[in-house]
Amino acid sequence: MTRIGRLGLALVIMLGLLFVAAAPLVPARAEAMQTYVVLYKKLAVPAEATSVIDGAGGVLLYSYDRIGVAIAQSDDAAFRDRLLKEKSIESVSSTAGFGVKLNDEVIEVDEEDLPAEQMVYDDPYFSRQWDMRQIHVPEAHLVTMGSPDVVVGDIDTGLDYTHPDLAANVDFSNSVSCVGGVPNQDPAAWMDEHGHGTHTAGTIAALANNGIGVIGVAPNVKIAGIKAGNDDGYFFPEAVICAFMWAGDHHLDVTNNSYYADPWLFNCRNDHEQHAIWKAEQRAIRYAMSQGVTVVAAQGNENMDLAKKNYDDTSPDYPPGSEIDRQITNACVQIPNEIPGVIGVTANGSLLQKSAYSSYGVGVTQVVAPGGDSRRYQDPGDGSRGAVYSTYPGNRYVGMTGTSMASPHVAGVAALILSEYGKMPPGRVQAIINQTAEPQPCPPNPFDPSGTGRYLAICQGGIGYNSFYGHGQVDAYNAVTR
Repeated sequence: MTRIGRLGLALVIMLGLLFVAAAPLVPARAEAMQTYVVLYKKLAVPAEATSVIDGAGGVLLYSYDRIGVAIAQSDDAAFRDRLLKEKSIESVSSTAGFGVKLNDEVIEVDEEDLPAEQMVYDDPYFSRQWDMRQIHVPEAHLVTMGSPDVVVGDIDTGLDYTHPDLAANVDFSNSVSCVGGVPNQDPAAWMDEHGHGTHTAGTIAALANNGIGVIGVAPNVKIAGIKAGNDDGYFFPEAVICAFMWAGDHHLDVTNNSYYADPWLFNCRNDHEQHAIWKAEQRAIRYAMSQGVTVVAAQGNENMDLAKKNYDDTSPDYPPGSEIDRQITNACVQIPNEIPGVIGVTANGSLLQKSAYSSYGVGVTQVVAPGGDSRRYQDPGDGSRGAVYSTYPGNRYVGMTGTSMASPHVAGVAALILSEYGKMPPGRVQAIINQTAEPQPCPPNPFDPSGTGRYLAICQGGIGYNSFYGHGQVDAYNAVTR
């Protein structure tokens, strides 16, 4: 999740004026056009939805009938209150002014003076991919490099489909932009103008042995770019709902989710302003999983114990400077990684220590994977500066750090599992990943890598399972030779 870790999104409710049905409809104009998530009580959108939304002063943008969710727009301040009078509607939330921004660190690295050792690959920057060696990807590739019949949907900021280390693996038929909540398959719409999506895609499926760049965990699988984050790196609820519905309807095999999909860092179930959004997102994620999609998600970059959360002082991200302090409880969840069945991933560095920024938590963490840590105490000295090196728009390669970088390693391993063993339910893929992970013990407590208390964290559990590393570090070779 890069903080995108904050893995994310955000929302705000526009309270409307009362509307008297007997009076003529006189629009009460808001300051600007707003987008709304309309949640119906049943898992279906009524046939009359278009006319009802139109009558309330809005327009229907898109309807997700399988989960009972509609996306609408209106510049009428009374729109929400009018809709809430409909018996078929459970709740309505405006998404205006809320978006969570990616916060992974981008590190420019010198592209000269590469170490000479290349192992079995002729990809020149593989020498900087300590992350791939750490989870035994080269060994796994002796068994399988993945199958082109397996498609990974990278729900992110899009994909640079012209990048020479990715182009041959791009699945145009399953790629889409969901920005705005309406699917758009025009390649120009899902082109990555931010960079985050191209970086995560390279970790999953960059070509191997093509004489350029880096390798991916599963270099023979197909990658579908699903653009849910806009060019500024903000993720809004309507886009995330669209993305999971697209993945489910197109029966993708895996999705990587390096963000959190909520108006806030944590979505509190009983907050009426968030209700329609969190429930619609939950329905969309569950729908995707019901269609066979294995969902992998980053855990976040707040160095927070998600099992003991009690505050949020970092959101919303949009508009900038709008953060507020609020008390939260365990009734508040982070989406998607706290939805049951989602594989939540924490980050470590080249010394197998929890990355200082990585969030964690008993019951939330499934496995750990390389997310990098650019601080000197986790720099392997290979020119990567401790970051995860991968593809970037404009035929470039950069290092980045964040749980956003950890999650695609696990998504790639999931793709290798499906390539080697064939189709299977998401729960079975998760079980294989957990069972074949390399157990990691808790470090001495308290964990304080900087020695300043800034990244202080307490690990709970043992070598079989703990809050920092879950079942252990994902292991590509073990996963395909179990």
